[in-house]
Amino acid sequence: MALLKMKFSQQRRVRLAQGLWLLSWLAVMCGAFIFCLGVYLKIELLRRDEVMENTEIHVVPNLLMMVGLASIGANWVASRVCQDSLDASRFPRWKVLLLGWYAVALLLCCLLLAVVVLSYALQGRLEESLKVGLRNGIRFYKDTDVPGRCFQKETIDRLQMEFRCCGNNNFKDWFEVQWVSNRYLDFTSQEVKDRMRSNVDGRYLLDGVPFSCCNPASPRPCLQNQLTDSRAHYNYEYQSEELNLYSRGCRQALTDYYMGLMNSTGPGVLSVILIQMAVVMRYLQTAVEGAMALESPEGESEGYILEKDVKATYADVKAKALDLLKFAQVDPASEAAGAEEGEKADEATEKAATTAA
Repeated sequence: MALLKMKFSQQRRVRLAQGLWLLSWLAVMCGAFIFCLGVYLKIELLRRDEVMENTEIHVVPNLLMMVGLASIGANWVASRVCQDSLDASRFPRWKVLLLGWYAVALLLCCLLLAVVVLSYALQGRLEESLKVGLRNGIRFYKDTDVPGRCFQKETIDRLQMEFRCCGNNNFKDWFEVQWVSNRYLDFTSQEVKDRMRSNVDGRYLLDGVPFSCCNPASPRPCLQNQLTDSRAHYNYEYQSEELNLYSRGCRQALTDYYMGLMNSTGPGVLSVILIQMAVVMRYLQTAVEGAMALESPEGESEGYILEKDVKATYADVKAKALDLLKFAQVDPASEAAGAEEGEKADEATEKAATTAA
């Protein structure tokens, strides 16, 4: 007994083919969107490559681009199938390929679901990568004359201004590193000497932050230095004052930004479209094949999802798979018999050669 069987007249088959043709091109556009989303995410990750410790998160945009391209191709093929289904002379050539198309559609849905799962699963890895990368970026901020790090200052400054953030976790991260290069320090100054003697590493530590941490929305002029000294500024209290600096750390800002991109609804929407399209495409295939088997191709035919029920279909697929495995295996008995026949043939040849001699 066929599963989910429906009756299709000639007019209903035409409408079904037209509707599927439109749906297939909608899926093509969704595939293009997924591909563009993957490209955009890849570019954004590469732009911040200097503040990331590893590239594990790149698997997400790579999968998006691959699935997007595959979806464009698969759904373009589906549009051609829908178009040719109205022509009895052109549709039979797609009969063998449709089984592969269903497999590709199922695989694309699984990959899209994998992208969604990976987007959540890799959030911890992304945060850890940003944590280590930003910590190194802040530490190398002063190395503007060191090859390989000369653009680190510009990268961090632009990052803090673009994402309206400061430091790794917060602005206090800048208190723990020397972010002013020695070439800009006056070592004859007593203040510089005192600061460098104040810690065992001999670093010039400040309770200040770079200019890129300043929040332009603050009504007060930016306070960059002596932030922990309430007496250094008029009408200022460090413990209670709402500083005119960005309060959010850059790790959190970047994590929110990338997770927002990866957790978009595009993969889910495309999954629904592909699943729906695969089901309805099966109706079109079986309805057209049924009509072609009739004496009158314009007559009413039946369309269904499975020719038999689920249990019977599973048994048929299992039997076919076992037949393929048996065909691929070599029978030991036949192999032994073949070896014996070969030995007998060799002995006969040797005897004939001896007799001739």
